[in-house]
Amino acid sequence: MFNLYSRHPNFSQILNSVNSFELQKCFIKGLNGSSQSLFISSLFKKLNKSIVCVLSEKEEAAHFYSDSVSILSEQQVFFLPSTYRRKYNTNNISTANLVIRTNVFEKISFSENALLIVTYPEAVAEKVVSRQNFNKNILMLNKGEKVSLGFIEEVLVSYDFKRVDFVYQPSQYAIRGSIIDIFSFSEEHPFRIDFIGDEVNNIRSFEIENQLSINEVEKLAIIPALHSGNEDAAKFSFLSFFSSKPVLFLKDTVLYEKIISLFSSENKNSANLFTSTELINEFISYQIIESGINPFFANSKVFTFNTLPQPAFNKNFDLLGTDLIEKTGNGYKVFILSDNKQQIERIRAIFNDMGMPGLFDTLNTDIHEGFIDNNLLTCYYTDHQIFDKYHKYKLRDDFLKNEAITLNEFYNLHPGDYVVHIDHGIGIFGGLEKINNNGKWQEQIRLVYRDKDILFVNLHALHKISKYKGKDGEPLKLNKLGTGAWQRLKQQTKSKVKDIARDLIDLYAKRLQQQGFAFSEDSYMQKELEASFIYEDTPDQEKATTATKRDMESKVPMDRLICGDVGFGKTEVAIRASFKAVTDNKQV
Repeated sequence: MFNLYSRHPNFSQILNSVNSFELQKCFIKGLNGSSQSLFISSLFKKLNKSIVCVLSEKEEAAHFYSDSVSILSEQQVFFLPSTYRRKYNTNNISTANLVIRTNVFEKISFSENALLIVTYPEAVAEKVVSRQNFNKNILMLNKGEKVSLGFIEEVLVSYDFKRVDFVYQPSQYAIRGSIIDIFSFSEEHPFRIDFIGDEVNNIRSFEIENQLSINEVEKLAIIPALHSGNEDAAKFSFLSFFSSKPVLFLKDTVLYEKIISLFSSENKNSANLFTSTELINEFISYQIIESGINPFFANSKVFTFNTLPQPAFNKNFDLLGTDLIEKTGNGYKVFILSDNKQQIERIRAIFNDMGMPGLFDTLNTDIHEGFIDNNLLTCYYTDHQIFDKYHKYKLRDDFLKNEAITLNEFYNLHPGDYVVHIDHGIGIFGGLEKINNNGKWQEQIRLVYRDKDILFVNLHALHKISKYKGKDGEPLKLNKLGTGAWQRLKQQTKSKVKDIARDLIDLYAKRLQQQGFAFSEDSYMQKELEASFIYEDTPDQEKATTATKRDMESKVPMDRLICGDVGFGKTEVAIRASFKAVTDNKQV
C-alpha cells in the first residue's frame, strides 16, 4: 500500500526537492483523509532520510502515527508526546509520556537508520537537554561487566532515582542482596540485574504484577528524567538530537502561535518552552513539506493532488454497492480496509449474497480515513467509516496504568490482613522485613501462621500470595506450617471437584442423546447486523459468540451460560443469538 504514491506524477518532483542541497519549501494541497500519511510514508521509504511530522494537535498526530505504523512498522515510526497531560504545568507531568519521550530521544541518538517521528506543536515547543548532555548521562550496563553495586547506587542517586522496597514506576530502584531492580525512563518495564561479586551475571526485564522475568538482554541503558526541570541544561530543540537534518512535514503552521500560547497559559514561567517565532526561525533552516489551507512560507513550490474523502454510506449496502459498480466501471481500483479478518469475511459474504461479488479487493490493515485518488484511479474505503464506527488511534501510553493498579493492590495489603499462600495456606501478612541470608541482607515478605509460626517469602515469589477473600462474618482459621493440613484440604477439594465433574459428564451424556431444534447458519441479515456494530468484538466476545452459534446450529439441546462483568459485552452476544433465533421464526 505504501507504494501507491510512488507512482504519482508529483512524487518524483517533491522527492527531488527535499533531496536537493538547496533549501526547498514545498506546499502540498488536495490530499484528503489518510492520503497524507500514505504519501509521507511512501516518501519516507524512498528518501532514506528521517522525517519529522508536526501535526496541528495531538489527536490528529496520533491518528497519523497509527496510519504510518500500519503502512511501515513500529521499528521505523515513533510518536513524540508532550511531557504534560494537558497544559504546561509542572503538576501535570505524565510519567508514561516521559518514558515514551526518553525512548524516542534514545532511538534518535543511537539509531543508524532513518526514523519517522510524529508529534505536535506542544511537544516540539519543550526545550530539552543537548544530545551531548543526554549521552553523557546514560549509564550503560553490560552482561559480564565488572562494576560495584555501590557505584551504581551512587549514579542512580545523582539521577534523582529513589530507593524503594520494590520498583513500580520510572526513577525508582531497589536493592536486595546481590540483586538490584532499576526502572529506567527509557523502558516500559523495570529490569533486574543479578551480580556475582562485582560482575553482572544477567540482566532481565520483569513484570511488576508477578515479579516474573520477561526476557534476558545483554545490555541496559539507564537514563534519568529529561523533562524541563533544569533551566540551565534544557535549552535545546529536540531536532538537535539528529546527526543529520531531517525533512520536516508541517501541518497548519499558521496555528502554531495560538496553540503554543494556549499550552503555556497556566504557567507564567515559560522559559522552558520555545515560542512559535523561535520554532519557525529554526524550521527555516530545514527542508520543509507543508500542508494546510495556504502556504505559510514564502516562495514555496505548490503541488496539487486530486483526492476526495470517502463518501458517507451510513451502513447502506445498496448505496455502497452502487458506488462500487460506478467506480469499477470508470476504471477505479477499490480496496476495503479492515484490521479484523472476520469483518473482511463478513463484508465479502454480504456482497456475495447480494449478487455483487468481485467489485473490490480487501486489505487486512487499517487507516483512519478512507479516500479516493482521482489521479491514480484508486479508492481506499475503511470498514469503520462504512458502518459509522468510532475509530480509536493506537498509542503506547497505557502500559504503566495496569502496573500501577497492581502496585496499589499490594500497598493496600496492610500488616494484619489475611492472605493465602498457594503452598502453605491461610496466614497473616506481617509486612516487609530485611533478613540476613548468608551475610547478605535481603527483603522478604513476612507471613504469620498458627502458633506464631513465621514464613519468609522472597519477593520473586510474590505471585504465590493473594489477599484472602471469603464470606463476611465467618470465623477464620489460620493454617499451621508443617502439618500437611493445607495440602490435605487442597486434595479433598480436588476430589470433590472430580465428583462434580463425573456427575456433569453423566448429565451431558444423557443430553447428547436427545434431539433439539437446529437453527440455520448465519444469513445475509445476520452478517449485516454484526458488521454494523459500533465497536469491534473483543477476543472473548468472539469466542462466546462462536460457541453460542455452534450450540444453536447443533441438534443437541443447548445449555450454555455466558458470564462477565458489567459493560464487558454480554448484551452484544445475546443480541446476535436473539436475532438468529428470530430469523428462524422462534420467540425470544
